[in-house]
Parts: sequence; C-alpha cells; structure tokens
Amino acid sequence: MPIRWLTVFLDLPAPGFSVAEQFWLDVTAGARSARRGPDGEFATVLPAHGDAYLRVQRIRDGVGGCHLDLHIDRDVESLAEVAARAVDSGARVRHVEDDLIVLESPGGFTFCLVTWGGETTVPGPIRLDFGGANRLDQLCLDIPPDQFEAECGFWRSLTGWQLRAGSLPEFAYLERPTGIPVRLLFQRLAQTGRDEVCAHVDFACADVHALSERHVAAGAQVLARFARWTTMIDPVGQPYCLTERSV
Repeated sequence: MPIRWLTVFLDLPAPGFSVAEQFWLDVTAGARSARRGPDGEFATVLPAHGDAYLRVQRIRDGVGGCHLDLHIDRDVESLAEVAARAVDSGARVRHVEDDLIVLESPGGFTFCLVTWGGETTVPGPIRLDFGGANRLDQLCLDIPPDQFEAECGFWRSLTGWQLRAGSLPEFAYLERPTGIPVRLLFQRLAQTGRDEVCAHVDFACADVHALSERHVAAGAQVLARFARWTTMIDPVGQPYCLTERSV
C-alpha cells in the first residue's frame, strides 16, 4: 500500500493558541520547529529521537479539533490516484494543490494526502517527571452511531489495513503496519446531536493517574475518570484521553 506514515494535526483556535501550543510541546516533550505558512500558522512538534508525526495549526475560526495527514509513497501510487479511490469509497475532495489534497471522509472527518518524505523511525516513549513512561500513539475517530459501520469500512478500504474489534463493543481499530506511528481507533458514540465525525488523540501509559496529575500541572483539566482511561481537556478545551495500555 502507498501509505507510509501518518501525521496528526492539532487544530487549535487562535484565542489561547500560544498557551495551548506550549502545553502540547510540554506533554509530548517536543520542540517546536520553525513556523510555516503565510501567517506562521503551522509548526511541527519535533521529538528528541525519531521522525515527527505531530503538528499544530492555528485556525482562524471555530473551536478546533484534529485532522490527519496520510503520507503517500508516490513511487507506488500518486496522490490523485489515492484521492480517486477515496472518492469512490464515499470521500469528498475539498482542496487540491501539487503536493496536497484535502478531503472529507463519508462522515465529514477532514484528512489530507501529502507526499511521503522518507519518515521511517517511530519515536519511543517519553518520561515526564512523575508522570511515567507514555506516548501519544492513537487518533480516535468519534463517530455518530448511524455512521459507524460506513466510516469504519471507508478507512479499512482506503488504507488496506485489517479492521479489528476493540476491547469494548463500541470500539474498533485498524491493525497498523510496522513503522506507522499512530493507530486509528474508531468509537461509536451514544446518541448525540453531532452529525459529523470528529477526533481526539490518546496517550498510552502505564499509570493513568500519575500522568493525569502531570498533565494537570502543565495546564490540562480532568473531565472524567473511567476504569482504564481518563478524559482530559487541554488549555483551550480540546478533549483527549490518557489510556492504560502498553507504551
């Protein structure tokens, strides 16, 4: 398959952007790259070791969220060919440039096709003071119940990766190939007023409580605690989770 790498974009609203950006640099132990874009709105979170797979974007309007970049090996398949397959499976093209195609999944989740730049080395876990070993390693798509089967089928078809049942009936995930830095998890939401698929990031860690306290010290808030995960919000109100999983 032509997908050789994934990058998660944290789309952060302009009000509070600087505080939120610093928070994410802190909790991922990353350094900020030089800013890019016409207004300096893009930056990459650089890990101490390995290739980058997390970026931040300052958005002009809206509350923000996440989107995903799929890095395509153009020696295998062109961006246009992958986009055409995505459209055949129900996606919609929103914007096209030479090295970028922006699309929406059938459920309305934004993702981009970009050219693979040779990234191969997945960064290892980090240690944050008393927070213990952890890594941001998962993007969870939050899907309205009536769209769950179609959305899961779309991503299985587009990536060619195996779809697996999760540990709870409301979850499924794609079996990511070796060398891909982020797993794609799918969550069937309870009945809500949402019409479109959105997403949040998850950290894997051995001690959820300890890591949540470390994140609170950096500026996050605890939203809810469950048996094996804790839901947090960052300084601008973006939700994410700390999950008890192998790091």
